[in-house]
Amino acid sequence: MKNKVIKVMKKITEHYITDESHYLNRRSFIKKSARFGIGLAAFNAFSSSAEGVHGGDLSDKTILTNYGKDLTPHSFKEITNYNNFYEFGTGKRDPAKNAHTLKPKPWHVKVSGECAKQGDYDLEDFIAPYQLEERTYRFRCVEAWSMVIPWVGVPLASVLKTFKPTSKAKYVVFKTLMDKEQMPGQKRATLNWPYIEALTIAEAMNPLSFLAVGLYGKTLPNQNGAPLRLVVPWKYGFKNIKSIVSIHFQETMPINTWQDQAASEYGFYANVNPEVDHPRWSQARERVIGKGSFFSPKKRKTELFNGYGDEVAHLYTGLDLVKNF
Repeated sequence: MKNKVIKVMKKITEHYITDESHYLNRRSFIKKSARFGIGLAAFNAFSSSAEGVHGGDLSDKTILTNYGKDLTPHSFKEITNYNNFYEFGTGKRDPAKNAHTLKPKPWHVKVSGECAKQGDYDLEDFIAPYQLEERTYRFRCVEAWSMVIPWVGVPLASVLKTFKPTSKAKYVVFKTLMDKEQMPGQKRATLNWPYIEALTIAEAMNPLSFLAVGLYGKTLPNQNGAPLRLVVPWKYGFKNIKSIVSIHFQETMPINTWQDQAASEYGFYANVNPEVDHPRWSQARERVIGKGSFFSPKKRKTELFNGYGDEVAHLYTGLDLVKNF
């Protein structure tokens, strides 16, 4: 039986936006309730009835987790109006302005390569077997700016295990939709389309790796990669591929889109590393979006692996992180 978890909005309006004070109150409640032994499942039932259910709302299908419970997320407006999505233009505001042409339903994901269960899956069936989770992660762009984002989605490892990758599956390759009418930025040769990104199988199976279908308790807006995107918080933002239509298991290391564009600037691993500068700017610090002023923006020191070293450093034991940037 289908358990519909993806609802589609033609246009984002205030009606669909989670009240940020409600979101922060939920997080505050989690911290306090831990002292009294109140479980997440119980709180989830409370929050659903308190907030109500309306179009695009995923809260009644989502369990809260401890990921990022001490982080304060950026506002919905900041997250949805400042990002990169070259399929809709190269400016930071272009995706929010132009992504209305994307049609996130119906949506299919093709699974292929070195796995036992290949096929073309309807997105609702693709996601339905898994419990939706809410996770707040730090996001660090290779352009040296950062945000904190509350995602809704499912662990990538849980999904990939379903398709039973073989022993030859050393890499997982993701591909974005190729449709010049839905994604007019593809009419220009800004990049070699479609957009392609990949992880090692070990990275993909790491507990932090996440497939997002929403943010702030709502279905994912078009400009943020609807209806399905990758979230790997210890890597630079361009690794977090959006609007995924293909997942392919393979034995050999692929060439990703930005590697193909400029191999000396964008490596395969793209781990956040303050000690490895981009050829055209330092990565030692990052500008925190929305903090400070235009003339004096707030900056913070960039952390190795974006602060997630305890969870992911073991993936790179013995690997030269400068050479393999």
